[in-house]
Amino acid sequence: MSDSTLRHAVGLTPTIKPLDLRLRQPPQGFARAFLTPPASVASPPPPPATSLAFFFHPAIDAGAEPAAQDHAASARSSAGMKRRRFAVGNAEQYEEIRRLGEGAFGSVVKARHRTTGKFVAIKRLAGSSQAGGTEALLREARFLEDASGSGAGAANPFVVGFHGIVRVPGTFVDLRLVMEHVGPNLHDLLRRQNPIGETSPPLPEATVRAAMYQLLTGAKKMHARRIIHRDIKPSKILVAPDCSVLKICDFGLAMSTDDDPPPYEPAGTLGYMAPEMLLDKPDYDERVDAWSLGCVMAELINGWNPFQGLSEEGQLCAIFDVLGAPDDTTWPWFSSTAFATVVMPELDMQRSNLLREQFPETKLSEQGFEVLSGLLTCDPEKRLTAAAALELPWFSNKTDVLLELPKTEEIALPLPKRLRVRFVCAT
Repeated sequence: MSDSTLRHAVGLTPTIKPLDLRLRQPPQGFARAFLTPPASVASPPPPPATSLAFFFHPAIDAGAEPAAQDHAASARSSAGMKRRRFAVGNAEQYEEIRRLGEGAFGSVVKARHRTTGKFVAIKRLAGSSQAGGTEALLREARFLEDASGSGAGAANPFVVGFHGIVRVPGTFVDLRLVMEHVGPNLHDLLRRQNPIGETSPPLPEATVRAAMYQLLTGAKKMHARRIIHRDIKPSKILVAPDCSVLKICDFGLAMSTDDDPPPYEPAGTLGYMAPEMLLDKPDYDERVDAWSLGCVMAELINGWNPFQGLSEEGQLCAIFDVLGAPDDTTWPWFSSTAFATVVMPELDMQRSNLLREQFPETKLSEQGFEVLSGLLTCDPEKRLTAAAALELPWFSNKTDVLLELPKTEEIALPLPKRLRVRFVCAT
C-alpha cells in the first residue's frame, strides 16, 4: 500500500486554506483591562429554592455534544464520587429572551431575572426530563461551580460563572442550568469579521499574549481544583461585550481527577485532542487541556488549527507531519502503542519538528514560540502545564493591551420550543 493511499485510508485531511483574521489596532486611551482580572460584578441572586433538592450522583451520560467530530465520553460510576446537594429554584423567575445556541446537546437561551433585571444564560440538555439528562446536567453544574469558584474559594474570573439550577414547574426532573451571560464565543466572533474571500493580517502578538494569559490563568485555577475540561476550543471560549475578558465555558465533558481513578476514556473534539488521548492512554491528566490551549494559540496567530485530520489515526498523522513522529528519545511510551507498531511502519513519516516553519519570527517572537512549542509537545511528561507556561518570560511584561475584536450584535434566534409533559392517571 502506498504512503498516499494509506494516508487517505486513515483519514488525513488535505491542506486547508487558512482563515484570515482582521487586524484591528486598539484605539488610543484604552483601559488596561485585558491582563487584569475583571472587577467583580454583582451576580443575579440565586434562584429561590423550593423544597426540591438533589444529590449529585455518578452520571450515566456525560451530556456530551455528539457532533461528528466530537467524542463523547461515557462517565463511569465511582465509589469515590463526591455527593453534592443542590437547592433547585423556579424556572419562572426568568423570562427567556432569545436563543443563543442549539445543538444535539440541547439549547442555551439568554434570559432576564424578573425581579432584578439581570441577564443570564440558561442551558437545558436534550432529554433533560429523563434520568440520564438530569444526572448529566447535575454533573456539569458541579464541575462548573468548582471550576468557576462560585461555591467556595476565590472566584475564577476566566471561567463562566455558575448561578444555580432551576426546575420547570409541574415537572420533577426538567432542570435548567443558570450561568453568567457573557457574550459571543471566540470562534464565531473571529469568523464574523472575515467575509468570504477577504484577506487580512493576523492578530498582533501582544493581543495573542494577552488572550493566552487569561486562558492559561483560567485553566491554572481550574486545574488546581482538580477539574479537567477536556474540550477547550474557540467555540467554548466566550468573549465579554467590551472584548476585554475571555471565559471558558461548557463543562459537559469535564471530569474530576479526585472522583474518577484511571482508566479514562477519550473525550473532546478531534482537532483539539492531545496525542495521548488519541492513543487511548488511560491515565492522562490536565495537560490534555494544555494541548488544547496550544491549538487555540496557534489558531489565534495563524487563523486556523494546524492539526486537522478526519479520524484518530489521521489526526495523529497531521500532528506528526508538523511536530515529527516520536521515537524512544522524544516519547518513550509511544513506542508501545498500536499506532507505532502497526500504522507507522507503513508510512514514511518525517521525524523533524517543523512547527517553527509555520510560526516564523515574523509572526511569533522567540519567547512566544517557547510557550507555543511547550504547549504543543507530544510527550505529556515534557509538555508545559498551564501554571508552568505562565512562568515563562513571554508573560513577564504584562503589556497594556486590550483584545480588540469587532463588536457584533447578538443574532436574534427563535426560542426553543417548550416541551409539554402531560400526566395521565390510570384508574
